[in-house]
Parts: sequence; C-alpha cells; structure tokens
Amino acid sequence: MRPRRVLLTGWFSFPDGEATAGDVLALGRVEDVLRGTGIPYDIAWSPGFRPEALHLDRLRAADYTHLVFVCGPLYGPQVEELHRRFAHCVRIAVGISVIDPDGPAVTGFHRVLPRDAPDREPVEDLAARAPQVPARPVVGVILTHGQHEYGALRRHGQVAEEVTRWLAAKDCARLELETRLDTHDWHLSATPAQVQSVLARLDLVVTDRLHGLVIALRVGTPVLAVDPVEGGAKLSAQARACGWPALVSAERLDVRQLDRWWDWCLTGGRVAARQVRDGFREGAAPDSADRLVEALARPVPG
Repeated sequence: MRPRRVLLTGWFSFPDGEATAGDVLALGRVEDVLRGTGIPYDIAWSPGFRPEALHLDRLRAADYTHLVFVCGPLYGPQVEELHRRFAHCVRIAVGISVIDPDGPAVTGFHRVLPRDAPDREPVEDLAARAPQVPARPVVGVILTHGQHEYGALRRHGQVAEEVTRWLAAKDCARLELETRLDTHDWHLSATPAQVQSVLARLDLVVTDRLHGLVIALRVGTPVLAVDPVEGGAKLSAQARACGWPALVSAERLDVRQLDRWWDWCLTGGRVAARQVRDGFREGAAPDSADRLVEALARPVPG
C-alpha cells in the first residue's frame, strides 16, 4: 500500500520520554529518505521537549496510513500502546535495537529494520549518515553563587538567572565548568593545567568569576564577563587591568548588552584574546608579585 501520510515516532514522542542527540540525528536520516521520495510525513514530539509541536495526544490516528518508529530499543508499554492506537496503520520500526524478539513491542510491528538484534549482523546506526549540520560555538559557562563577602552588594543570583536564561536561547553548545579543583571528584579538574586545556578548546567563555576571565584569556579564549557585584568589584578591576572590554555590569545586564559582546567575542574578540594572551606571556604589564621581593626586604614599621 502506497503511504498517504506517515507518522514518525520514537522515544522522542512520548510525554515522559526524552529526546537524545542520537535519536534526533537518526530522525533526520529518515526524514532525508522520505523527502527524497516525496512521501508526506509528520513528526510526533514529546510536549516536554517541543511544547508547540505536534504531540501524540493532539493528532488524529486516522489521518495516517503508516507509522514509523525511529531509533532506540523496542520494549515497554509505551511502544505497545502505539500498536493498539495505530492498529489500522502499517507499522515499521527502523534503526532500533531488538532485545526480546518475541516481546509484544517487537512483534506488533509489521516490519522491523534493526540496527542490532539477536543472531543478526549489526548495521550502522542511522545517526551516522544523518544530514550534516553546521558547527555551533562551544561556550564554557563559569558562574559562582558564593562571594558572600560582598554582602548587600551581591547580585550573583540575579546574574546567574538572567545569564543562563539568555544562554538557553542561544544556538550554541554549552559546558558548565568550574575553576575549583578537586583530586577526588571526577567531575572537576584536579590541576590548573586541566582547566586550561578545556578552556583553550572553547570558542567563548561566559563568566562572573575573576579567574574565569584570567585563565580563559591566558589561553587566548575570548570572555564575556559579567560583574555580579553592584558598582563593580574585583572582576571589573581585573578586566580593566587586562585591557579586556567585553564586560557587563550587574546594573546594565540586559539582552542587548549580552548580544553585543557575544557577537564581538566570536569575531574581533578572538584576535583581541590572543593579544592579551601574548601580553601575559611576555610579562608586558606588572603584577603585584613584581614588588614582592622589595616588600620582603623592607623592615616592618615599629
């Protein structure tokens, strides 16, 4: 039977399911194939992932002649419910893992085109041949909720909330990072060299921490710095000492300011960050350690 309309489903469709990068890439591979044939299709998305998209509870099952289940393991009551609700459809599973070939989630399909199944040679996952997508900026995010020494001037909560809400709308890959070291917690770096190695591989760092600014510039990565202390404090002072312009104060924190410096950091800021890095390496500007020996040699005032 020639499909009149196909419904594409997967674990990304269920209300309590989750969308993974692999699932969505696999879906893109299936879409690419269907577009090449002109077969019309819709996609059912989880309302938790795409609230405004088509959901299983919003569509009419009678509108579809075929149901295709894409990627993931075939098991469980949610998949079995698809068989009951779309009993009139030709049901096909593609790019999936078969765990129990005799389970109702599997036997309910008319055709199963697996990536792996018992007693069968595996084939490449659908995500491997998904349409290529352009690279996105990789952004390290280093925020602090501490620094209670600033008392009533602290705006750390406000800064973290506004910056993360703004970042969530940016088309970028985000990495939450810490400058805190720990030799026991595998989530954290154990040495400064490990922190630097991560920051050197990023396109941009967004931070409200002084050492988030300094260490990123030390490896030549541009920084969008937000001072979380009202009136400006050590982060603003350090940006000034380093000659780094991409700084937003807590009082002027808005989307326009953040967008402006975002664009600059990902363009001209790349060159500027490398220039600051080179200045650090050359010791072009003095720091407080330059006067340490002199201070040690001075007698303590009586």
